[in-house]
Amino acid sequence: MTNVIDKVAWIYVVDGKVLGARSTGKDTYYFPGGKREHGEGDAETLVREIEEELSVQILPETIAEFGSFEAPAHGKAEGVLVRMTCLTADFTGELAPASEIEELAWLTYKDIDRVSAVSVVIMDKLREMGLIS
Repeated sequence: MTNVIDKVAWIYVVDGKVLGARSTGKDTYYFPGGKREHGEGDAETLVREIEEELSVQILPETIAEFGSFEAPAHGKAEGVLVRMTCLTADFTGELAPASEIEELAWLTYKDIDRVSAVSVVIMDKLREMGLIS
């Protein structure tokens, strides 16, 4: 039986770069977001996680689906997958690392070796769509 980690991620692109986050003590970037709490839907998880991690408030009326992506989970045992439900949205406030986030970075396709496996799949899609350089 395959274990699947179910996560929600925020895809935020500006000027051909996508926002990435790096947790304290880690060397790999991922897209901001996280695991659902019991009973939460995609939008609720996104709003909560982004406020916790980046100190901004997602505007719920702007949330749109970007896609769902799956790949081996970074740093987990073989056979463990992560399924990332990706959403786009606008926000209010000023982006700043909070909680376990040590650093924010604007990533391009050249940064593909600095992101998790599922993030590579997502960056491939962003590049295919002409959204990142």
